[in-house]
Amino acid sequence: MSDSIVLIPTYNEKENIENIIRAVFALEKDFHILVIDDGSPDGTASIVRRLMSEEFAGRLFIEERKGKLGLGTAYIHGFGWALQRSYDYIFEMDADFSHDPADLPRLYAACREGGSDVSVGSRYSTGVNVVNWPIGRVLMSYFASQYVRFVTGLDVRDTTAGFVCYRREVLETIRLNRIRFKGYAFQIEMKYTAHLLGFTIKEVSVIFVNRRSGVSKMNSSIFGEAFFGVIELRWRKIAGKIKPRS
Repeated sequence: MSDSIVLIPTYNEKENIENIIRAVFALEKDFHILVIDDGSPDGTASIVRRLMSEEFAGRLFIEERKGKLGLGTAYIHGFGWALQRSYDYIFEMDADFSHDPADLPRLYAACREGGSDVSVGSRYSTGVNVVNWPIGRVLMSYFASQYVRFVTGLDVRDTTAGFVCYRREVLETIRLNRIRFKGYAFQIEMKYTAHLLGFTIKEVSVIFVNRRSGVSKMNSSIFGEAFFGVIELRWRKIAGKIKPRS
């Protein structure tokens, strides 16, 4: 039984899903994978089910949801699934190879051996490590993280990063049913909440590569949620509304 589970939310990722699963399972470290699929009409889920039955029984799992319900709710669903089992390290990772599976052991080591509670695959901890993104999007993402740091005081350079490892205790402590946001703001809210609850966060420098296949799910509403959500998070902290699960 592996101590680690990688959560991969999907919507129309048939071009990537089999390759990303094989890349994770090719690592020397033994990881399990949970795919959370939001009713992909392109057959993503059927590819996963085939791999489960033919090759990766007991290592690969899928949760199928009805409709496109959002990244944040997909991860919350996956966190709950993982916490009902015996995994000690729970990862977030994209399906499109923008996150390199080869970096998973480095995130794991930062928590398992380095003593961190949360490790973040960071695009900005050692400069700007982004490949094949339009310059406008790079600047928007970079300055979004600077804005978050300014408003919240959170000492994380890549606050919107979606390549993350959580120790089990972090997710057991956070009131996951009170996490409100779905896009970029979800990633900020999780890190900020972990920080306020006293958990340590370490950034691990990674190179982010824009997807080669499939269609990006990014849109302007996600950035809007992040901009205004940060102000709300700061207010919730001042009001004392971010508390550990009792």
